[in-house]
Amino acid sequence: MIDEITDRDILLAIIVSQKFREKGIHFFTPSGLSQQLAYMRHPAGKIIPPHIHNPVSRQVQYTQEVLLIKRGQLRVDFYNDDRQYLESRLLEAGDVILLIRGGHGFEVVEEVEMIEVKQGPYVGEQDKTRFEVPLAKPVKVASQAY
Repeated sequence: MIDEITDRDILLAIIVSQKFREKGIHFFTPSGLSQQLAYMRHPAGKIIPPHIHNPVSRQVQYTQEVLLIKRGQLRVDFYNDDRQYLESRLLEAGDVILLIRGGHGFEVVEEVEMIEVKQGPYVGEQDKTRFEVPLAKPVKVASQAY
């Protein structure tokens, strides 16, 4: 239900399947990443005390994106830092992915609605380098082999 995409021990992405339902708080990211991903499940009546986040200077090396698939299907193709294709995954409604590093591309398999969260400010095309790749890739559904 948690799928980590890696290349030579470099964490490229984390996929949290919509089937993940553990109680409590579960962080899936190492504490050093500039984007943190967690799942929380609490019973009715649980109190989370009010709080304010303190201003803390942080240095961001890579833009990291979180996608929440609300509806439809999205194929994600993963590439290493050398732009070499590694593998693909099919995301479905309720799945969440944190894109940490390396390259990625998408194909909408079934009309998709999704929410994206990433660090800002966004600097447009300076934020990314596009590259060409061959088509037709094998796909895994979330963490299950096709």
